[in-house]
Amino acid sequence: MDASSDASSFERPRRIEILTGIERRRRWSAEAKARIVAESLAPGAVVAEIARRHDIRASQIQLWRKRAREGGALTSVAQERAFAPVIIAPPAHPAPRPRAPRAAAAPMIEIEAKGVVVRVRDGADVALVEAMLRVRRARA
Repeated sequence: MDASSDASSFERPRRIEILTGIERRRRWSAEAKARIVAESLAPGAVVAEIARRHDIRASQIQLWRKRAREGGALTSVAQERAFAPVIIAPPAHPAPRPRAPRAAAAPMIEIEAKGVVVRVRDGADVALVEAMLRVRRARA
């Protein structure tokens, strides 16, 4: 006999709930839904615990929260307590703008002759620098 058909490995259910009569379907008022949603939005609230306390499923509370965010069926207490609009106003005194860090100066050579200064930065075209110096020498 294999383990899947072994009668000794069968566990009995720990709890059995028998529902008799008509199907139990509760109707929640908008105010009750809103109170439960507001409770679930409190800092540190655990939706599963709130659901157990009210004898409903956590997914039901999540659905109510979603509808409240979308402005659906819950329009009373939950929106008044949890979904207040936030308006961000500019500060009375604007903060000074941070200065951009200065870039490190690129390597440079200064050539000074008879009151004229020629600055040559790193990466300058050598032929152009030579031509400038020839013109300068010819004028001197």
